[in-house]
Amino acid sequence: MARKTPGLNTGAMSDISFLLLAFFLMVSNINTDMGIARKLPPPLPPEQEAPDVRERNIFVVMVNKDDRLLFNREYGRIEDLKDRAKEFLGNPNNLPNLPEKEPTEIELLGTVDVSKGVISLRNDRGTSYDMYLQVQNELTAAIKEMRDELSVARFGKKFADVTEAQRTAIEQAIPVAISEAEPTKIGG
Repeated sequence: MARKTPGLNTGAMSDISFLLLAFFLMVSNINTDMGIARKLPPPLPPEQEAPDVRERNIFVVMVNKDDRLLFNREYGRIEDLKDRAKEFLGNPNNLPNLPEKEPTEIELLGTVDVSKGVISLRNDRGTSYDMYLQVQNELTAAIKEMRDELSVARFGKKFADVTEAQRTAIEQAIPVAISEAEPTKIGG
């Protein structure tokens, strides 16, 4: 007579596997800092009308279905976008075709000329995701460089290295002024 080999009771294995899975999910870090950071402006009070934005205060960046860039209706290159955005927002020579500046009293900085400029970003429905990200990166880099320049000039440190109060002051002096329109069909 042949002897039977005893089998393993694996009924509890699925319970243990589930508990291990739950444990690792709870103690693991999941990177949630993905995406493009944009802070939306607060909504206007119901009794207040939307402000008129003068044409000189708008820098229109368009990307068509062929991933070609237009800066204020002129073709441009992605390599030039950061510098053009910085020149537009900063308006260092107070040119009449670039945005107006409004003297604003900012704690820790004193009176600072804050640009009324807004970058209006419009994409064609056929714009590639890669080009969209390149444009976003260039616009973000322009604002980052402007903040770094002001931060070093006023506090002797880059924007990332200043205190929270100094950071708030720099953000008020150089706000993120990027408006994104719903994708449309832009001519080639």
